[in-house]
Amino acid sequence: MKTCLSSRRSLAPRRSCASLLAVLATFPVLAQQQMAMLDEVVVSATRVATPVTDVIADVSLIDRTELDHMGQGALRDVLAQQPGVQFVSNGGYRSATSVFLRGATTSQAIVLIDGVRVGSATSGGASFENMPLTRIERIEILRGAASALYGPDAVGGVIQIFTREPTEGVQLSADVGAGSDGQRQAGASIRGRSGALGYSLGLSQEKASGISVTNNPAATSVDAKLTAELSKAHSLSLGLVRSAMNYQFDGVATPNPLRLTKLTTDAWARPVLNQASLVWNAQWQPNWKSTVTLGQGDDKSVSDYYRISDGVFSSSNYFNTHRNQATWQNDITLGTDVLSLLLENRSEAVDSSTSYSVKSRDIRSLMASYTLNKPQWNALAVLRSDHNSQFGGFTNWALSGGYKLSPSWRAVASLGTSFSAPTFNQLYYPGFGTPTLTPQQNRASELGLKYHQGAMSASATLYYNEIQGFINPATNVQSNLAVLRGVTLAMQAQRGDTRYAVSYDYADPHTQPNDLRFVRVAQNVLNLNMRQRLGAVQAFAELKLSSDRPDNNLSFTGRDVLAGYGLLNIGADWKINPQLSLLARLNNLADARYVLANGYAMPGRNLFVSLSWSL
Repeated sequence: MKTCLSSRRSLAPRRSCASLLAVLATFPVLAQQQMAMLDEVVVSATRVATPVTDVIADVSLIDRTELDHMGQGALRDVLAQQPGVQFVSNGGYRSATSVFLRGATTSQAIVLIDGVRVGSATSGGASFENMPLTRIERIEILRGAASALYGPDAVGGVIQIFTREPTEGVQLSADVGAGSDGQRQAGASIRGRSGALGYSLGLSQEKASGISVTNNPAATSVDAKLTAELSKAHSLSLGLVRSAMNYQFDGVATPNPLRLTKLTTDAWARPVLNQASLVWNAQWQPNWKSTVTLGQGDDKSVSDYYRISDGVFSSSNYFNTHRNQATWQNDITLGTDVLSLLLENRSEAVDSSTSYSVKSRDIRSLMASYTLNKPQWNALAVLRSDHNSQFGGFTNWALSGGYKLSPSWRAVASLGTSFSAPTFNQLYYPGFGTPTLTPQQNRASELGLKYHQGAMSASATLYYNEIQGFINPATNVQSNLAVLRGVTLAMQAQRGDTRYAVSYDYADPHTQPNDLRFVRVAQNVLNLNMRQRLGAVQAFAELKLSSDRPDNNLSFTGRDVLAGYGLLNIGADWKINPQLSLLARLNNLADARYVLANGYAMPGRNLFVSLSWSL
């Protein structure tokens, strides 16, 4: 494994390692002042509920409390505050967004909603801008190659979103907010449980005037979940999610029967996300649990074009993906160990105004994993076979282990493989696609050090990932090799009424042998978050510092460079009484002017205030 000490770019990685040693040296001193903290449980790291203190992988958990502080912020804004995550947005509120995990391209990460995969089969990415924060219970981020656990495309990792769950009794809630740039937000929900039945229903709507080239974004979202305890051993859960957006953008129709230009075109994007899932949990034996998940989803990307002078309709473009998924997972407990066996079938179909020579594919999968838990060490071994109807069979594996150096310190390491099939755009889009492209295959390795004591946790991870047959998303040219390498440092702690989190990422994704960096991925990113409770008020501050990055053609010269930037957000949440709270956020306090993609301005200083009620 190539670590930061052996990198050819020796200066920055060595500084990262020096910073790592300096930060880790302070942990035992600070930990003596920490409060006890309950262990959180994550699912994504092993597909089995595991205390976060026992997880080997590099994982982050975002809970509902953190989401409540975001105001009208989008999912991208939450993810961007997490270690190893960067994003690119084509403008302001609710605009098209791409997310990079450890520098991997958008199509090299998997997004799940309640265990069911979502996203576009044409572009390969998920519509992060189309997922409302108000209807999310929690988010888990698994960084690193994970195709052995989750199948094709999990090169950079997995983002799993869990929607709101039923709660005991009956809970009613409503919120309303307003802010700069015409921001408006309103929502209402009801959750509860009566006997064996549980329910959750929510509705939210957002609107903003927008900025620069993106105007009047609006989003309406609704979700519902119904659970039934059929017996002590069997339960069912039905989940439904729908989110629809409507916003203007700069563009010209193709085809263009009215011969419009950008100046004479009124272009509207109308993306829609539909998701349905049915989950059956069965406890057949005290040590044998079975979970069947059936999912169906639509990712619709529709653009309508009108003549701006009189509103006459010109044409419409659409790129829609329909996906079916069926998963059967069996978890068998053997003492403290767990054996998991999985069967999965997933189909993808494309319906588009653009002609594709192939419009569907199926993926059939088998997986076996074994989680070994010992007092001093634990390990995870995974073997998976995927058969793609277009490209044949692929076998992926992963092996990871953790060893307790002391009650507070643990060393972890992992090796594994992944593969990523070309998207339908990369294969068949007219004038761009290349049908002879082959799947990208990679081998990844990690070394890490984790610390946990009381209310403090910290981690340091060095990763190295070689991608054979990397497909440049900008040029669609398949190169021999790309390398994702970097360092991630993260720490969370609480001292009395103060809670803080800090992370630093050094990311160096590049192609070989020409040694060109990936576009729009910054080499250095620092995130700092602080929360301070002052009686009934909780004040918070969020700081992001990002270095510059290339914008196109994998080059880093002249006008292709996007400047680095710094963002400072502040705010406060006032609990007026047990049922009523007031939130105020001032984003981009210094009114920094920055872009994440040339031609698309990002919001300047903006204020958002909301009032929330719950009973």
